[in-house]
Amino acid sequence: MDKLLSGRRMLVVEDEILVLMMIEDMLGDLGCQSVISAATIEKAIALIEAQTFDAAMLDMNLDGGDSNTVADALAERGVPFIYSTGNSGRDMREGFSDRAVLRKPFSFDELTAKLERLLAP
Repeated sequence: MDKLLSGRRMLVVEDEILVLMMIEDMLGDLGCQSVISAATIEKAIALIEAQTFDAAMLDMNLDGGDSNTVADALAERGVPFIYSTGNSGRDMREGFSDRAVLRKPFSFDELTAKLERLLAP
């Protein structure tokens, strides 16, 4: 269990169910209090508007579209987030190029390191 992640509320926006299940398992192993997931932009926005999250993981591409609207909603509420993507190129959006990116497939250690940097005081 990771001290920085223990008790945290995480939002995971991911449309591939097997990847989502892997991430949920990893975050549980890291001690996150709750992991809430969304597979669509609409559901992610509704969750962000209705709940409070300590951090989020955001797939760059959701069902063939980009996740820019979700990134904007997270940023507006001050929720720190990292991107995850299976794409190899640098397809970062202007204004978010400073965000950490996890390249799929990623390891438990890579996820831990990115989240620790994201949530470090």
